[in-house]
Amino acid sequence: MAYKAPVRDLTFILNEVLEIDRYTNQPGFQDVSSELAQQILEEAARFSDEVIAPINNPGDKEGCHWSEGGVVTTPKGWKEAYHQMVEAGWPSLMMDPAYGGQGMPSVIGSAVGQFTAGASAAFSMYPGLTAGAWAGIHANASEELKQKYLPKMATGEWTGTMNLTEPQCGTDLGMVRTKAVPNGDGSYSITGQKIWISAGEHDFADNIIHTVLARVEGAVPGIKGLSLFLVPKFLVNEDGSIGERNTLECAGLEHKMGIHGNATAVMQYDGAKGWLIGEEGRGMNNMFVVMNEARLGTGLQGLAIGTAAYQAAVEFAKDRLQGRSLTGPKNPDGPADPIIVHPDVRRMLLEARAFVEGGQAFILWTALQSDLEKSEDEAVATKAKDYMGLLTPVLKAYLTDKGFHAASLAMQVHGGSGYTEHFPASQYLRDARITMIYEGTNGIQALDLVGRKLPSAGGRAIMSWFGDIDAFVAEHNDAGETVKPFIDGLADAKKKLQDGTMWLMQNGMANPDNAGAGSTDYLNIFGITALAYVWAQMAIAAQKQIDAGSSDPFYAAKLQTGRYFVERILPDAAGHLVKMKTGADVLMAMPADSF
Repeated sequence: MAYKAPVRDLTFILNEVLEIDRYTNQPGFQDVSSELAQQILEEAARFSDEVIAPINNPGDKEGCHWSEGGVVTTPKGWKEAYHQMVEAGWPSLMMDPAYGGQGMPSVIGSAVGQFTAGASAAFSMYPGLTAGAWAGIHANASEELKQKYLPKMATGEWTGTMNLTEPQCGTDLGMVRTKAVPNGDGSYSITGQKIWISAGEHDFADNIIHTVLARVEGAVPGIKGLSLFLVPKFLVNEDGSIGERNTLECAGLEHKMGIHGNATAVMQYDGAKGWLIGEEGRGMNNMFVVMNEARLGTGLQGLAIGTAAYQAAVEFAKDRLQGRSLTGPKNPDGPADPIIVHPDVRRMLLEARAFVEGGQAFILWTALQSDLEKSEDEAVATKAKDYMGLLTPVLKAYLTDKGFHAASLAMQVHGGSGYTEHFPASQYLRDARITMIYEGTNGIQALDLVGRKLPSAGGRAIMSWFGDIDAFVAEHNDAGETVKPFIDGLADAKKKLQDGTMWLMQNGMANPDNAGAGSTDYLNIFGITALAYVWAQMAIAAQKQIDAGSSDPFYAAKLQTGRYFVERILPDAAGHLVKMKTGADVLMAMPADSF
């Protein structure tokens, strides 16, 4: 089965749903048109389909190799594919032109990113981690560091990483022990061990630029004592050339369930020379830029894997002959019918497709908000910034949950074949599972949503979200017969989300365990509402084309998929609301010794 980038789905969202031609007055969009977006996506699809996708499964089987001295070799053909990516200019697509980038909007880059991650999640992590590190340096570092490192990171000649986790601490980064000692010349000596560092060592690039959380000697304990440092694999001379090797190395690679083609490294720093990014003691604030970039990228990755798994399941269901249709043979000349005739197989395919296509739109709608943060209209920029804060944990957690769910459904469609390594279903399921864990587990995302994002600025973001949905429903309340169920479904989902929000306000403050116990169900209601919102927008755009006389089956299929979402997924919001309102008692009453 060969992965095919979903160009038509994403160009439909960009050009007919979001109508990006409307944003030419916004920064970054002046030279962007729907025609240019189409061309970029078609070229990105060709590269993903022809260069990246063919190395995905062989790379999974081979994995990365570590040898003495910390040398890491990636799977056969991967280095060459990465160099083709650099030569084609893909890593620089969204980077700031002031530092060697092309300056394309995030909404375009997020579409391209879905293709890359769908073709190979493990491969996409190398440029993905670089983009996160680049963003952190771009937002917080001195101009000297930016000029020295960003241009070659923008092109992909140099790659980047984020180094947070240590053996004794993952989520609780206040326990970080890696230390930084000032050298007296503006640099610091960094000593410590970091684990689970994706793309931490490889043979793709001449240099790897690590962003490392560490504690300056004598700093206060906990989060407030952390600082962020730029620590290159090779020191860089004043003229920009590569200098001597820094005192850091990959001490080993993790043996993992999936993403075998990505080098997940144990990094050892032994007095390695590094430079402060931003101010001392503001490491977590500065790292959040990198982390948020990674969280959005992880949501995209999980959804993209689900897309690829769905495609494989459809192809298998059309080819696999098994049993006869309940309403009579559909393949009378063959020994059996293809399994796609069976209602339960269609249930699984439509369930995956409804999440995948809704998720694609949610990602691009959110990426547009990232672009609008740069608006010169203060009200537009403020609302977009509020939405990015509010929606990042939802997008990361909900889409990785559902991406894995789609991969699991795809394996089920494959039956016993899916449990073997002869078909791609197994790899997709294995690769998707990590997305629910890294960059903050989905439970942590739910706590972040409930504990930090909802109350931020007095609840301004969630109230704005409710207001926008109410206005959208009111505007389209007299929609035609086909679209009305989407509008009514959105209104109902929003009502349940509002009900859940009020319950948290009333019960979470009185007993914080209530907020913790209900957080995951609340996030699921939020995710369902977000997909209901974008499905309603897609339904309106598709029906508009049909009303204008289009006979293209794409639009009818979009409406039919959306109908499945409305009738068979939207009702889940009610169940999540009931569960969250049970509170913490059933979870916390049992003594720990009784488990």
